[in-house]
Amino acid sequence: MPSKPLLEPWYSFLADVDAHASEPVELECIGGFVVTALHGFARPTADVDVLSIAPGNQREWILRIAGKGSALHEKHGLYIEYVTVASVPENYEDRLLEIFPDTFSRLRLLALDPYDIALSKLERNNQRDREDVKFLAEKVPLDLKILKERYLRELRPNLGNPAREDLTIQLWIEAIEELRAKHQL
Repeated sequence: MPSKPLLEPWYSFLADVDAHASEPVELECIGGFVVTALHGFARPTADVDVLSIAPGNQREWILRIAGKGSALHEKHGLYIEYVTVASVPENYEDRLLEIFPDTFSRLRLLALDPYDIALSKLERNNQRDREDVKFLAEKVPLDLKILKERYLRELRPNLGNPAREDLTIQLWIEAIEELRAKHQL
């Protein structure tokens, strides 16, 4: 993935987090922050959703200084959100991408790959999630065969209502195929 600079307001916010850190901290980023800051989707989001904060003893500290309601949240209008419930594909850790390397001295940002980001949005499936997936499908572009295979192999076995998600993934794939067909005209 090509390295590009982290734009404002994210840079200033995360630089402040980095400046306050007393030791290296790693954030596994997911959601709208990754879709906007890394992939360039122009849509508002005020949080950096994270699946993991390492080392674990830094989670409470990060959320205190940069979580919702913190001084950095008030200063920048952005905050770090620790995601406690998220359906992500198995083995996503093997595909994590370092984003904005060498930007900060103590803060290291990792992101789910685009397929894992898309699949993490499947259960919630709100309008914003669908727009993010359509954007990724065009921008990356997502290979729909890989998306479906990863869903079946790594996500579906762990879902509470797989029949509903089977329908959702099929509708997503059909919408993406329709969008691609329109662009070919």
